[in-house]
Amino acid sequence: MTNSILPLANWGMGTAIIIFFAVLCVALTAIVLAFVFGGTKKKKDEEVTSSEKENV
Repeated sequence: MTNSILPLANWGMGTAIIIFFAVLCVALTAIVLAFVFGGTKKKKDEEVTSSEKENV
């Protein structure tokens, strides 16, 4: 049985692909977290103050 049958016979290329996908997952997670936690806070404050003005 030869090593050419194994999918990761070239360990350098397999490792590079795994590292690439790991970096991609970390970057996409960071982007999603930035969208979740970096929302427009002023809009929420303006909505609260405008609703308070309507109640008064």
